[in-house]
This record gives sequence, C-alpha cells and structure tokens, in this order.
Amino acid sequence: MADNQTTKLTILHSNDIHGDFTPEEKDGVLSGGIARLAGYINQVRNDEDHVIFAVAGDMFKGSIIDSEYRGISTIELMNMLYPDVTTLGNHEIDYGLAHLLFIEKCATFPIINANLFITTNHTRLFNPYYVIKKGDLKILFIGILTDEVLASTKSEAVIGSFVDVREAAEEVGIICDSYKTVDIDYTVILSHIGFDKDQELASLLSKEYGVDLIIGGHTHTLLTEAVEVNGIKIVQAGTGTDQIGRIDLTFEKDKKGPKEFKYQIVPINENTCEEDPYVKELFESYKSNTDQKYRQVLTTFKRKLTHPARNQETELGNLFADMMQEDSSFDLMILGSGSLRLPELGPVLHVEDLKVFFPYDDALHLLEVTGEQLKRMVAFVLRDEAWEGHTEFYQYSKGFHVKWSKSRHEFLEFTFHDKPVADDDRIKIALQDYHFNNFTEFFGVPAEEVFKNRRPRIIAVSCCGIYEEMFMNRRNVDAHVEGRITIVD
Repeated sequence: MADNQTTKLTILHSNDIHGDFTPEEKDGVLSGGIARLAGYINQVRNDEDHVIFAVAGDMFKGSIIDSEYRGISTIELMNMLYPDVTTLGNHEIDYGLAHLLFIEKCATFPIINANLFITTNHTRLFNPYYVIKKGDLKILFIGILTDEVLASTKSEAVIGSFVDVREAAEEVGIICDSYKTVDIDYTVILSHIGFDKDQELASLLSKEYGVDLIIGGHTHTLLTEAVEVNGIKIVQAGTGTDQIGRIDLTFEKDKKGPKEFKYQIVPINENTCEEDPYVKELFESYKSNTDQKYRQVLTTFKRKLTHPARNQETELGNLFADMMQEDSSFDLMILGSGSLRLPELGPVLHVEDLKVFFPYDDALHLLEVTGEQLKRMVAFVLRDEAWEGHTEFYQYSKGFHVKWSKSRHEFLEFTFHDKPVADDDRIKIALQDYHFNNFTEFFGVPAEEVFKNRRPRIIAVSCCGIYEEMFMNRRNVDAHVEGRITIVD
C-alpha cells in the first residue's frame, strides 16, 4: 500500500523459458539461469507488498534436463519459483496429453487455459481463468492458446481447441461477462499465440469486456515498451531466463483501472540479482546426473556451424538434411527448420549438444509427390508470411535448388540434381512425424491428394538416434550454404 489512497501492484512475467536453466557468460557477465531468475523474483517480492509472477507458456523443451525428465524437472524447478499463475504453450503438449495432465498434478501453481477441451463432451481440460487477490485488488487472468499453434495435438484425436483468434475473443468475452457482478480491478489475458495474433486479438475485443493487458508468448518477441491496441496494452519478454518483464501499476482507491503503468525489461545477470541457493542446489543435482550421462563427445566439426534463422537456408540445416538423406530409401529430405533449436553448434559436439539442438526424437515418414505437388508445397512454404518468422520453414537435402521471386510470387528456378523438375516427375520425400501429421496445414496441399500417389509409411522411429549413430562415425564435419534456397526481389 503506497498510502491510504493508492495501491501498488507489480506484475513480473516470463514466457518461452524452454528449459533455459543454465547461466551463460555474455560480454564477461554471467547472465540468466533458473537460480538467478528465482533470485530476482525473490528480491522483488521482498521489496514490494503486492507482487504477481506470471508465465505465458512454453516452460518445457530446450534443455537436456527437461528432455531427460520429460518436464518433471522443469515443474519441480518452477515450483520453487512459486508462479502465481501460468498458461499453456504449444510445447507443454510435446510429451503427450496424458503426461501433461500428470505434470499438472505435480505443479503447485495454477495452470489456466480457456480453450482446450475434450471433443466428445466439450469438457475443458483446465480451469479457464484464475482470480488473484493482492491487498484490496482483484486481478482476473484468462489463459488462451489457439489451434493455430497447437499442431502437436493433431495426433490427439479427442482434443479440440478454438480454431482462430476470433473464436478466442468470443470466449474471452464470455468469461469477462460472467464477472460483470464481481469487483474485478484488472483483467489480464495470459496468451501463447504470438505477438501478431495478440494484436489481432486485442483489436477484436469489445471495450465492454474490460481487458486491460495481454501478456504474450510463442514468437519470442522482446518488447522493451508495451504496445497498445484498442486500449489494451501488450507485452512479451523474449525467451529464456536472461530477462524478465516487469509492470508496476498504481491504483487509486475506489477508482477503476490503474492511475500509473510503468513497464520495463529487466536483465537477469550477476549485476542485477543473486542466485537463489535452494533453486541452484536442485538445478545442479539434475545437471550432475545429465552431465554424467550426456557429456561424452560424439564428434568434432571443422569449425563452428550456424543456424542463425529458421526462415533461410543454413549450414546446420543443410548438414542435418543431408545426413538424414544419405544412403536412404528416399530422394529428398525436407527437414523442419524449427527442429533445429540453437543458432550454432560445435566445433566439439557432445551428446547433450545434439539432444538440445535437435530435441524432437520423432519418427520419419516416406511419401511420394509429383513435381507439380512439390512446387505447390514449396511455394506455400515461401509465401509472404514466411518472412515474418512465424510459419513453418524447411531445410532441403543436397541436389535441390529453388530461386523464388518474392515480388512476383513465382519460381525462377526449380531443379533437382541440376534438372528442371517436371510436373509429372515422381519424387520420394521424407518428413518428420510432426510435419507429416500437419501436412495439409504446413504445405498447403491436401494430404489426401498426396497419399493417393503412394501409401505413406514410417521408415525410421528415432530421428535423433540416427543422427547420434552417424555423428559417432565421422570427424571434422563441415557444411556450407549452397544456394539451395535463393530469394530475390
């Protein structure tokens, strides 16, 4: 309580932590890590009377510790940070729905989501909202995750979600309407749909709903200032544990809405806060176990190789696509760029490095496409939205070359092994399980049309296992960007 007339509220928020538990040296300063993040949260809780810590999804995936313990380690570490409220991200479902429901039982904090439901009876899987009381304030949180970022649930036939942002906006309205008779002082949407979709959602919300703030995630957008759309402020804090978002609000007594709104991104490093010793102890117990199991050297690279962005051809993209296609039963590996989770790798490659860089140990499917279908697929991948960085993008194995005109939306070249691809050519391609299950959505060509060419079949059950075996048997590995994907205009 600032004085008898005002109440101060501080909201700390993170998103897309992705198992980023380990501190790293950056510019000579130790930054990030789960223990130091906990230290900053503790510091603010000690300094301020009314503090909320909220997480906007994707706590899971991205570290060997998270993968080894299938998210249980992440939940135990997050339990020690005592979030006041969290929502689901798309990667919370990576270990399967049944495991997610088990994980929720391990959490000592509320996980909210308004729009995941069982299709047979429309029963929600999670509580859609949560009301937090701080002093004389009541803050309503609503969790949103749309179908557009839930591709991993396609294999869960009994699970449904809202199709788009418009339906999500309608659900927000229903929840807000149910609180018209309750004295809610501040309404927050905790979303994991991406910054562009957050803006769209804000534009669709009626002012009568009373939504004040959207805390977002999914696109890893680092907003140093809050963006306002339709009177609703939108914030997002990048990714990992190197920083945290902080909102300081001041409410006048007996008046709706905050009198003051101050927003900042706070760096988490040795200059701004100390590590929480208890969180550090738990983290190091997990780390010692995974180090012992996964620190052995797989191979060496000739130099450090890079994957700087998912929507372009990269050295590591070419390497991993080529290795999967090598001595295979298919012609072309089409590898999901989003499967490659670090910007660089090497020159020494440990088992842990491989599993963090390529955490999706899914099956590999063989399909047969015509040249005409392949052109439609690649054209869809290279559509204008691809350059915003939010759509699926792919790396292609050797022999494949395309030149795409962004302004004309057409191919200037489309060749395979130096020959133009004819419409009636037949090409055997391989896709990871995730991309196979979402074929129509990710490639813009009906899956049923392609499946008529040849019945798809699984040709490998462990992509990561294949890479591990291949790397063990080679040294001085190198790769280059070769112009497999050339964008002009």
